[in-house]
Amino acid sequence: MKDLKHLFSYLGRYRKDLIFAAVLLFAETAFELIIPVLMADIIDVGVSNHDTGFILHKGIQMALCALGSLITGLLYARFVARAAYGLGANIREAQYKHVQDFAFSNLDHFETSSLITRMTTDVTVIQNAINGGLRPMIRGPVMLIMGIALSVYMNAKLSVVFFVSTPILALILVFIVRKVAPMYRRLQKSMDHLNNVVQENLTAVRAVKAFVRGEYEEKKFQSVNGELMQASQRTFHFAVLNLPAFQLMMYTAAVLIMWFGGNMIISSTLQVGELTGFLSYVLQVMNSLMMISNVFLLLTRSLASAQRINEVLSETTALSSPQNACTVIHDGSVDFINVSFKYHEDAEEYALSDVNLHIDAGQTVGILGGTGSAKTTLVQLIPRLYDASIGEVYVGGKNVKDYSLASLRDSVGIVLQKNVLFSGTVRENLLWGNGEADDETIWQACRAACADEFLSRMPGGLDTDLGQGGVNVSGGQKQRLCIARTLLKKPKILIFDDSTSAVDTATEAKIRSSLAKISDMTKIIIAQRVTSVIDTDKIIILEDGRIHAVGTHKKLLESDPIYQEIYYSQMKGEKENA
Repeated sequence: MKDLKHLFSYLGRYRKDLIFAAVLLFAETAFELIIPVLMADIIDVGVSNHDTGFILHKGIQMALCALGSLITGLLYARFVARAAYGLGANIREAQYKHVQDFAFSNLDHFETSSLITRMTTDVTVIQNAINGGLRPMIRGPVMLIMGIALSVYMNAKLSVVFFVSTPILALILVFIVRKVAPMYRRLQKSMDHLNNVVQENLTAVRAVKAFVRGEYEEKKFQSVNGELMQASQRTFHFAVLNLPAFQLMMYTAAVLIMWFGGNMIISSTLQVGELTGFLSYVLQVMNSLMMISNVFLLLTRSLASAQRINEVLSETTALSSPQNACTVIHDGSVDFINVSFKYHEDAEEYALSDVNLHIDAGQTVGILGGTGSAKTTLVQLIPRLYDASIGEVYVGGKNVKDYSLASLRDSVGIVLQKNVLFSGTVRENLLWGNGEADDETIWQACRAACADEFLSRMPGGLDTDLGQGGVNVSGGQKQRLCIARTLLKKPKILIFDDSTSAVDTATEAKIRSSLAKISDMTKIIIAQRVTSVIDTDKIIILEDGRIHAVGTHKKLLESDPIYQEIYYSQMKGEKENA
């Protein structure tokens, strides 16, 4: 319940709508409960005495009660819908905003498909719980208490039937709710698995077709789809048992009341109107129990979803800006002082170990190393995408933890190993680097990244639509657009994370030449090819998360066996290919 209570704190301005809806519901219920009493009076007084005026008078009262119930019911539907969907919108917005603040280490705790489910399906469950659950949640207890009270008032002896049948039905419903409760969480996890498979398949649909793996993906989908189907069947198999249980007790109670009530009418201790009104309360009391059971089922499912949503909202952001944070980065110098890093606290080994490194502002530095040598991990510590587990990282002479995250990351431009473009035009994607850039500035960045070569051939130029994820351009063109986007930031530190791997050597040489002309920017280039870093001021060789050697191309070629092996193997391959 704490999870639901926490989510209701996001009602905001919709709290008044929810309260007003509850008040209207009380009024609607009161109108409905008055009607059986009026109906009993019509039969016992008006019909028995042939008093047409009395019947007409009570009939008008019943009509007014029905009209009042209709109006309050319609108004309730409007206000509860506003409250439910307003709360849902606020929760989704809160989740989305919180995820934007997540560090990479926070994102490691959730699968992408699970986050999508929590922002969509789980929020919908909460909305449905309010929209469809508030009415029975209020009407159920009110009708139960008032129905039993009024039935005792009408005939205390007949009301004994309630005190026998109601606890039996309540016990059955408690059993059903306790059985179904854990099943709803498993149901939502099955939904996560389904979303994960669908997302992977649609994202990599070209690879699936290229490798002719459509049949394999269909089988994988059938598996998770079957898992969701079975989880749903098991869950709702028990959830729908409340209906037959309700019907069993309702008809049993009705038969008993008709039996005992009929005998009482024969013995003249009960009037027909009283029995008719009493039967109305039987239906209302039993219906109220049915409502309460549905509320518990909705509440049980919504608790599972609320817990999953709160796992996102309560996730403590691993990285945050300090108070009185520094917002000015004076230069692009970088220092690593006794830095070690591991992705998880309980990991046995460090991804980076005992790193000590100094990079002067304006220098161009190359980083080489085998797969898994932690090259990407090293540069991710500079803009605080992760924090060092041990040691300190300095940028511009200050500890990175002293800067505001926004200022630090705005001063560090990263061209990622995996190129990311968004749906929209080329211009819209490039303006991520600088929202104020004019066309001349954009073309200047494109020329530096050699992206102008293909953009000038496109009919739409900068207004060419890239499609979802940039599907309308090749891998090399994606890389050049990402480089141009990062150059528009004009960062003090520019990091290339193997960002020219899909570009031919001639184009790469042009890009390197353009970058060399930018003197006031520190450039860190992670590469697999020696030719990508051969002209840098110094080259760092990483091996198993440790710095193996640092030096210029000439110095390393003379003294370092690992660099010699990389150089001669690649040069030999180039000569053979030539």
